Amino acid sequence: MSITSKDIVGELVAKDYRMATVFKTAGIDFCCRGNRSIEEVCEKNNLDSAELIKKLESVQVKNDGAIDFDSWSIDLLADYIEKKHHRYVEEKIKEIKPFLNKVVRVHGAQHPELVEIEEQFLASAGELTMHMKKEELIIFPFVQKLMKHKASGDKMEPAHFGTIENPISMMKEEHDIEGVRFRRISELSSDYNPPAEACTTYRVTYAMLKEFEDDLHTHIHLENNILFPKAIELEKMLAN
Repeated sequence: MSITSKDIVGELVAKDYRMATVFKTAGIDFCCRGNRSIEEVCEKNNLDSAELIKKLESVQVKNDGAIDFDSWSIDLLADYIEKKHHRYVEEKIKEIKPFLNKVVRVHGAQHPELVEIEEQFLASAGELTMHMKKEELIIFPFVQKLMKHKASGDKMEPAHFGTIENPISMMKEEHDIEGVRFRRISELSSDYNPPAEACTTYRVTYAMLKEFEDDLHTHIHLENNILFPKAIELEKMLAN
């Protein structure tokens, strides 16, 4: 695949997820803000676009068994997101909360940034829980319905929410909010690097938060850059 400075970041990652590592290393948001071109992100981050493109092209020659999510049907992708990423979020929230609470109680006085990290994470946990339920009750069932109508050729009645673009727009706004929250957590934690004197619990907590953010990036990318655009496109095709 030939890459130019006009290519859109999110679309590139959708075609080859291995490129996500290059963007992440360069500090470029490929999920919540994946609708920008290479030219735009390089200008914003003061990067050499030619050098970035060279790195992106280099990952294409590697065959590391990366999953081609872009080739999946959208009903399969929605099911995968729910079973892998939604369940991960639910389980990890329960796991991280007590660790974070203990670290704040023990080290919060010496490291006041921990208090805000906990506040940001708890806010994210509450919002993500509601966000995922909305996807599971509204968007994912509608995706399954779209695929059934595509297979049968039957006429599809309009949804009570109008077009699927309406709830998707809301989900993307909520993704943006979580992206901002975790950028703040990353900033407060010095990119999840604990102080030299940190105890094991402190270090484990930061490691879990980093893993949580990494999974969230993948989760949002699969929705914003692959599932949502394809669902919108299929709905329009069936309407015509």
